[in-house]
Amino acid sequence: MALKDVKSRISSVKNIQKITRAMEMVAAARLRRAEQRIEALRPYAGAIRRMTRQAAEAAGSEISGLPVLQEHDSENKVALLLVTGDRGLAGAFNSQIIRAGLRAAAEHDNEGREVVFYAAGRRGVSTLTFRKREPAGAYTGFTDRPAYANAREIADDLTAAYVDGDVDRVEIFYNGYVSPLTQEVRRETLLPLQEATILEVREDEEDEDERDGSGHHALVEYEPDPEVILQRLVPDYVEISIYRALLESTASEHGARMTAMRNASENAGEVIDDLTLEMNRARQAEITQEIMEVVAGAEALV
Repeated sequence: MALKDVKSRISSVKNIQKITRAMEMVAAARLRRAEQRIEALRPYAGAIRRMTRQAAEAAGSEISGLPVLQEHDSENKVALLLVTGDRGLAGAFNSQIIRAGLRAAAEHDNEGREVVFYAAGRRGVSTLTFRKREPAGAYTGFTDRPAYANAREIADDLTAAYVDGDVDRVEIFYNGYVSPLTQEVRRETLLPLQEATILEVREDEEDEDERDGSGHHALVEYEPDPEVILQRLVPDYVEISIYRALLESTASEHGARMTAMRNASENAGEVIDDLTLEMNRARQAEITQEIMEVVAGAEALV
């Protein structure tokens, strides 16, 4: 490769490295804000989860009398909500959610269930459309900073589909935020409530439940009846569950993009080092050639 071409490639790679470093810094700043939003939401989300679980336990068999809480006789149609991002350049962040959703769809297909997709984020919508799995609900333009109104819009559509009998089960797939370097794919059931993850007591929540002095669950008297309270709580539970998933996904996306851009910057640095070494060798070869020509010309004059 000519010396001029090597210099041009070094310049191009340096420009790319500047862009990736800038994107890494932007992602890091956005990640900090996303982490703060998750921390602020967790107490409220935990309280809604515990209240809904306790009301469901108190309602007992009465839970089946509410339209949104009725289990369908059979599960013939399942709604899968995939939470992805609007943009790429974040490593496997988007692709792993899409793969998990498609695997789940294949499982349901094998068991004779029909699958209908819902997708948040342009990457999920475009990929499903490309694969001829047109989503019944497409929600885009907010994944960088989701608002509660976005979660409410998605929750209203999914809840209405369940109550109207268009779907018999609702599942959500999203990237759970663990750390800037780690995101885990999570699969949760939203509806029916009887199978939802909200009824599972997690270790970190068990200590927070109200208890009396003897260590047993405190007796709660409901006014109005627990099934009425539950009917009001369930829409909030669905909304807050989706909102939490959106926030976790946003933080995961920024963490994944920060890591991907850092790796890209480091790789660009290695390419620059290799090209610089190649440029120095080419320059040394040119200098050696010029010296040999000068020496040859001097010998010809003797």
